[in-house]
Amino acid sequence: MNRRVRRKVVRRGKEKVDCPEVDEKLSLDEKGVLDWTGLPDDTVIKLFSCLNYRDRASLSSTCRTWRDLSKAPCLWQALDLRHHNCDAAATASLASRCESLQKIRFRGPESADAIIHLRAKNLREISGDCCRKMTDTTLSVLAARHEALECLLIGLDLCEKISSDAVKAIAICCSKLQKLQLSGIREVDASAINALAQHCPNLTDIGFIDCRKVDEMALGNVTSVRLLSVAGTTNIKWNLVSQQWTKLPHLIALDVSRTDITPITVTSFFSTSFSLKVLCALNCPSLEEDASFASNKYHKGKVLLAVFTDILKGVASLFVDMPKNNQNVFLDWRNTKDRKTNEILNWIELIISSSILRVSEINPPGLDNFWLNQGTSLLLSFMQSPQEEVQERAAMSLATFVVIDDENASIHPGRAEAVMRDGGIRLLLNLACSWKEGLQSEAAKAIANLSVNANVAKAVAEEGGITILVHLARSVNRLVAEEAAGGLWNLSVGEDHKGSFAEAGGVKALVDLIFKWSWSSGGEGVLERAAGALANLAADDKCSMEIASVGGLHALVTLARSCKVDGVQEQAARALANLAAHGDSNNNNAAVGQEAGALEALVQLTRSPHDGVRQEAAGALWNLSFDDKNREAIAAAGGVEALVALASSCANASHGLQERAAGALWGLSVSEANCIAIGQEGGVAPLIALARSDAEDVHETAAGALWNLAFNPSNALRIVEEGGVRTLVNLCSSSVSKMARFMSALALAYMFDGRMDELALVGTSAEGTSKSVNLEGFRRTALKRIEAFVTTFSDPQAFAAAAASSASAAVTQVTECARIQEAGHLRCSGAEIGRFVTMLRNPSPTLKGCAAFALLQFTIPGGRHAPLHAKLLQNAGAPRVLRAAAAAAGSPIGAKIFARIVLRNLESLQPDN
Repeated sequence: MNRRVRRKVVRRGKEKVDCPEVDEKLSLDEKGVLDWTGLPDDTVIKLFSCLNYRDRASLSSTCRTWRDLSKAPCLWQALDLRHHNCDAAATASLASRCESLQKIRFRGPESADAIIHLRAKNLREISGDCCRKMTDTTLSVLAARHEALECLLIGLDLCEKISSDAVKAIAICCSKLQKLQLSGIREVDASAINALAQHCPNLTDIGFIDCRKVDEMALGNVTSVRLLSVAGTTNIKWNLVSQQWTKLPHLIALDVSRTDITPITVTSFFSTSFSLKVLCALNCPSLEEDASFASNKYHKGKVLLAVFTDILKGVASLFVDMPKNNQNVFLDWRNTKDRKTNEILNWIELIISSSILRVSEINPPGLDNFWLNQGTSLLLSFMQSPQEEVQERAAMSLATFVVIDDENASIHPGRAEAVMRDGGIRLLLNLACSWKEGLQSEAAKAIANLSVNANVAKAVAEEGGITILVHLARSVNRLVAEEAAGGLWNLSVGEDHKGSFAEAGGVKALVDLIFKWSWSSGGEGVLERAAGALANLAADDKCSMEIASVGGLHALVTLARSCKVDGVQEQAARALANLAAHGDSNNNNAAVGQEAGALEALVQLTRSPHDGVRQEAAGALWNLSFDDKNREAIAAAGGVEALVALASSCANASHGLQERAAGALWGLSVSEANCIAIGQEGGVAPLIALARSDAEDVHETAAGALWNLAFNPSNALRIVEEGGVRTLVNLCSSSVSKMARFMSALALAYMFDGRMDELALVGTSAEGTSKSVNLEGFRRTALKRIEAFVTTFSDPQAFAAAAASSASAAVTQVTECARIQEAGHLRCSGAEIGRFVTMLRNPSPTLKGCAAFALLQFTIPGGRHAPLHAKLLQNAGAPRVLRAAAAAAGSPIGAKIFARIVLRNLESLQPDN
């Protein structure tokens, strides 16, 4: 090694990290920057070794020296292609560097076809996963081109297109084979197994996992085997197994997990096999259901690893000289550096981590005690394994075993908190900091799933997990970026963590993800998760402003306009809805409407066949309709027609979709022109249908829309003709929601204050012809219900006290009894305020009382729009009318006192006061 570099060991948690230390002779320039071109060659090679091959190629292009160093044979002994698009062109470009290649990992049969072009004749190990479509031809050619092969692993997916013919080809071509593992083969017949026994004398580790049929008799002929796994394999004749396999002279470890092995067979192995030391039988129902066998702790000196045994204690018992700390048995073994124990413990780690992963995917019932008492501890121990495959499987299991319902993102709280309690969060974050992309993606996925639990999410944030995930989200590797974005999505749910996103640069990183992956094939998962995280963050006022400041509006609108994937559309629309929800505190509502194509895209999304997309698009339009300019622009973009069609078609949809469809029409109907257009488009009937819903949020929102529509006499008549009076009367009397009852009463008051009468004589409906209605009968019913509604907010004793005295306390008591808290959020136009003022002069005592009651709600000091309503009342000359109503001898006492309170409110809302 160059003398200008010496090595040091630093501690990261419990892990020792060997890293180069730059000698002091490599001085910094006046700006404090190190000249990278002055680094020693071996230091540069060390840096290159921590990069995947694509990043290595990018870095080598910086100068000629680094290009030459990047070709060093020591950098090309192992190659992991799983996370990259590996085709024939890519492998051909790598061929010149792969003469010394000894180990390769790939994903998918297409990559298997491509790596043949590497011409790496010295390959010792090939490992492939996701090879469900791999054929005999591909596997046979792979074996034929690499005769020096010592290890071949194809799985863990089911490889149903591979047959015994390929196994025979492997045996004939790869005579140096020491380890063979194949998953999901339909049948491994006697000829294939006998070929292995004949041509591969060094074959000591065999795994036929999740196969349909394996010839038991033939396996007894492979006398060289020391480690054997048939986990998940079906149709095994255990009586033959106990006769043949117990005679294998070198067999020291056997894995029968997830099979139907019987207690008799296990007992036979323990009694007659002299070489066997370990039998792994995780998730074997026949053993677990036999209470007498499960309670039997004596196995004739053999170790049984099962869900009902203490696995760590059993492993520790294999080695006499190891410390007796059962919980750290694997850690203790790694520290001993005893080569004699490596073979069996490496195998145990691989086998148990694989079996636990399969069990976690199936998630059979009745294993809670196993997961809580030892499963979690095993996985956390495996995460510290020196074997990358074991680490990956442990992280995958942690991401899987906590999930109860994937569709509804539900996880098991006890399991999640067990991971946190045993130090798993720190271990996962350390794993996420690895330079190996496989570990990064699996660790990020586990963090994402665990963070659904609020306590775990808090721990992740406190441990600096948001910063780590933000860093991973910038990865050029799609899988890493996708899982990191998923973690940020789950962490963004907590209100306490939103500040951490800003500190870590998370908002900009998420927006950058959208720009980066919008035009990339296969990036839909990244986009959905990034948009989902932004949607959660947009609910916070400060974060919403930061999203807008870093270009988030344009990014989200681009997704809504151009992406055709339902999940991405849904989250983009949800994010825009949340951004538009801060109309009172920032200008994002107006800004969304001004973004080119935003409103048109949202209107178009309301026509999506996917309910979630339609719901979020309607919700966004509802929020945007609070801005006057947006309201008219939505209508100009075809929003009225689209939303009426949506309301008409969502009778059997979710309550969330129904509420947002009605809400968007409510928001648009604030405008008189839109109110008329909704009526003419046929919007009255679907809103009446929604007002009949049992869901409180749905019928409350529909009542609000009908209240606005009833302001127009033509729409009021349509409501009568469509049977809306009975619906509104029922709402006014029976809804649990005070707001639904209030707005239903106001809609009825609009309908029967006299303005509709002239139209009723000539008839006006959506088709231009009137349906036969009994207007007078409906009026009596409506007025009776309005009077009963107002009376429910009237305390006779408080009224009597207020009538007898003008004291503040008496008036305050009436106000508190009558107040509907949510009504303070309603905003009325000048025309609506004027109509209530006119209603105070109506000869009907019921309508006078209703008008005074409504004006009281709109002017209570502290209400969001109370100052505006006070100003509109002053402009309409309301004080004079209110004083007259308060003094009128024929007015009901309720109307008089409510009018007095409104006058008092107006005085307190005067600018001078």
